[in-house]
Amino acid sequence: MSRASTGITLGDLDYVLPEELIAQTPAEPRDASRLLVARRAVGALEDRAFSELPSLLRAGDVLVRNDTRVFPARSFFHRATGGRIEVLFLYALTRPGDASERWEALLRGRPRPEEVLESEALGPDWALRCIEPIGDGRWVVESLGRAPVLALLDEAGVTPLPPYITTPLDDPERYQTTYSRSLGSAAAPTAGLHFTPALDDALAAADVAVEHVTLHVGLGTFKPLQSDALDANTLHSESFDVEAAVWARLLEARRDGRRIVAVGTTSLRVVEHLAIESPGSPGHPLRGATRLFIRPGFAFRMVDGLVTNFHLPRTSLLALVMAFCGVTETRAIYRHAVERRYRFYSFGDAMLAL
Repeated sequence: MSRASTGITLGDLDYVLPEELIAQTPAEPRDASRLLVARRAVGALEDRAFSELPSLLRAGDVLVRNDTRVFPARSFFHRATGGRIEVLFLYALTRPGDASERWEALLRGRPRPEEVLESEALGPDWALRCIEPIGDGRWVVESLGRAPVLALLDEAGVTPLPPYITTPLDDPERYQTTYSRSLGSAAAPTAGLHFTPALDDALAAADVAVEHVTLHVGLGTFKPLQSDALDANTLHSESFDVEAAVWARLLEARRDGRRIVAVGTTSLRVVEHLAIESPGSPGHPLRGATRLFIRPGFAFRMVDGLVTNFHLPRTSLLALVMAFCGVTETRAIYRHAVERRYRFYSFGDAMLAL
């Protein structure tokens, strides 16, 4: 989608964050996290708890959540010379059942094209051919194993927590949402980590509908942007899957004037991508990939509210929040969050913009 330049630079996506505000462990219980409510129409900020979410929404509102599930995407291989290569599997480039299974993966090391690596954990049972580099440390790799990649990762993979989390996670399920079901993400849709079954029951009692879409999260979502001019940056493609009935219900809610509230930037991107590319109600599932980069100046077509965590500076995630809340307004929200000692990033607190 072509747009006029906004003039926004990476410097506009910077802010100062004390290191001690980077959350190392998730809140217990999940909905005990704090919730900063931003009332966009009046510019008011409210310090609340995530467990209060049902009372902050209206009867008839629709929450849209991403039901992707994180797989143990990080594994270690070694070269014939003995050098260690860390491999982070991002997403499959071939369909299940294909004779040759190829993936896009992030490799940390210096492999050569056509070089074959061997799994540290599984030995000759799993080898990996490095086909070709595709930029930013990413490679196309071919699996030469006794089972599909996802099955082998169950044996030899670990959950890839973000690098700023240095405390080991006792329970890997705490980096999954309680409603995750579609395996395929290299990172969790972290705004959903605050929900509990009890909170879901409270939402239903408040007549707030919940719909699920799937977007498999890749590292491109979280990677710091490179070009100083925001409009010169692009995002890596991420795959999505939305049931036709879900999209039809969202369109109906929009026609009825009910608010659609996206849980997380990933859910928002799916819904707004479909509003651009598939504005009607199809009779078949909507599957594909999106590179939609939402930044200041974007015209939102579907989403009226956003639940999201506090994001790293100089990222597309923060640009999306600025597009939704306003650049100056987002800076004020983040200053307030720092001053009130909110916890930041994946295991941190959340904000609700309405």
